[in-house]
Amino acid sequence: MFEEMGLLRTALCAALASERDIEVAAEVTGVAELPALVRRHRPDVVLVDLASDVPHPVKVVAEIIGAAPDTAVLAMGRRWSQSVVAELLAAGVRGLVGKDTSLEALVGAVREVAAGGQVIEAAAAVTALRPPSSPLTRREVEVLRVAAEGLPLKEIARRLYLAHGTVRNHLSTIMRKTGARNRMEAVWRARRDGWM
Repeated sequence: MFEEMGLLRTALCAALASERDIEVAAEVTGVAELPALVRRHRPDVVLVDLASDVPHPVKVVAEIIGAAPDTAVLAMGRRWSQSVVAELLAAGVRGLVGKDTSLEALVGAVREVAAGGQVIEAAAAVTALRPPSSPLTRREVEVLRVAAEGLPLKEIARRLYLAHGTVRNHLSTIMRKTGARNRMEAVWRARRDGWM
């Protein structure tokens, strides 16, 4: 088990170990130690604190799962972002719980993931399901809708009563905001994310 603060980690380990059906195999002070310990102990569950100072939490989880594919990873976080939730689930995390979770709920989550289930606390689930807010302005969406038809810049400008250079600037901004390499990729990303 890895948790950022020593006192809390020790108290949490003691609380978990006091359960009849839970044995704490190890307690870790740094994430770098986790893969080797997981390989050595082969625990049913690894409880990982995704502290703000943990670099690349998804990479850490992937290394744990790579070291012992049968080990369930239960991640604890203070705040969830849509990208982190999606990446953690894609990496194979079986549980996401908040750091404000009650001990009873945490014990239940440990048991559930150890039995092969999945536990996702409500805040993480809502974050994962909520569509991200669009970075595009209303005008940029209009330009992108017309661009989706495959029209040249001059035709887009004529249809929207805009100058040619204005359309070009909007498309450049749209590609930057969506991270796309071209117009069609920007259209695809905007549709995928529900922005148009």
